[in-house]
Amino acid sequence: MKPEPTRIDPIFSPRIWGSRSLAPIYPDKSNLPEPLGEAWLTGVDCKVASGPLAGQSLGDAWTAMPPDWRGSRLASHKDFPLLVKFMFPRDKLSIQVHPDDAYAAVHEQAAGGRGKTEMWHAVSSDPGASLLLGLKEGIGKQQFLEAMRANSLEDVFQSYAVTAGDTFFVRPGTPHTIGPGMILCEVQQYSDLTYRIYDYGRVDARGRPRELHVEKALEVMTFGAPVSAKLAPLHLPGERVHKTLLAACRYFATERWDFRATVEAELRSDCFELYVILNGTGYFHWPGEPLPYQRGQCWLIPAALRKLSLQPEQSTTLIRTYVPDLRRLSLDLRQAAFPETRLAQTVFA
Repeated sequence: MKPEPTRIDPIFSPRIWGSRSLAPIYPDKSNLPEPLGEAWLTGVDCKVASGPLAGQSLGDAWTAMPPDWRGSRLASHKDFPLLVKFMFPRDKLSIQVHPDDAYAAVHEQAAGGRGKTEMWHAVSSDPGASLLLGLKEGIGKQQFLEAMRANSLEDVFQSYAVTAGDTFFVRPGTPHTIGPGMILCEVQQYSDLTYRIYDYGRVDARGRPRELHVEKALEVMTFGAPVSAKLAPLHLPGERVHKTLLAACRYFATERWDFRATVEAELRSDCFELYVILNGTGYFHWPGEPLPYQRGQCWLIPAALRKLSLQPEQSTTLIRTYVPDLRRLSLDLRQAAFPETRLAQTVFA
């Protein structure tokens, strides 16, 4: 099977907090009859839209994919490892928390047995947009419960203003919520485990409140742990491209690329990559016919692809993400003379 850049079609998910317009990412998704909150770019039910695996679900395509497409480190990996989304909140999400792998392995086998580590990158934001991430210093379980009973949970959280280009890292056990007025690109380990703590008294279309998971949430929440607020991206070397490492952990490494001229991709043999187009149009050049890209698309770049360049028609911004060898990545960054204080703000064990 000849490797080639492979486009994946998104699945759009209704959410009570979502938007009735997904412009400018998806300008055709406007005046919607119901609010859509998420575009799943790499859900296992997403359809492969191009290449030799076209027409299959991503889950089936992953099973059928040759090992050299996956990359040497992921050749025997049973499940697709990365979930990438766009999020379009026009209302607050529930206050929630995610479990880690150890808890999920014991208590959530039916849901896949994996925890959820994630990061958010703000594609755009309105004035005044904000989110809550982690608790204020000194807030313990008792103070948290008192605030929950008083319907004043927001008061015990750290609040952060959100502007376009900001990045946040969300460890398991860190309670959080996202406010309205922004578009986020979320990269996470493949898991959909979310424990809702508080949902602002909302009801669904049938007048029923959404399920809460307070008991489990309290079991997995970490109290008193410091939160790495807005991350400080690392500026990476790159010819004719402004490249930054937004965040890295053992589940994903995520970069942002901004370029106006043709860029040669740095292809890996040990792991496939995902390119998510945030803005711009252009072409992928590889040993086959050029392939056009545009905003909102997600492309899987096989590890076996040996040559790839991106030629923009319009100034392009994209997210590049992959499953790293974190030890190797950390070593490379240290050899590039990044100080440990900077690495600690971007690379997480």
